[in-house]
Amino acid sequence: MWPYMGWMSAWMAIWWVFGLAIVVLLVWAFARVTGGSPGRLDDSPEQILKRRYARGEIDHAEYERRLSDVRK
Repeated sequence: MWPYMGWMSAWMAIWWVFGLAIVVLLVWAFARVTGGSPGRLDDSPEQILKRRYARGEIDHAEYERRLSDVRK
């Protein structure tokens, strides 16, 4: 009856896959930019402090002071 109906279905499927790929790419890019990772929520305060010291956000004296506060 409709000879091109198969092609229309194929193009619809391609657009759905393309749309899904765009959504996955946007979510990945957002996670990459924010640096967020759900696994980091359960880090201990010492691990967070070590990471901040390694990135240079705090100096050695600040690191030692905060480390002693955390261990109390």
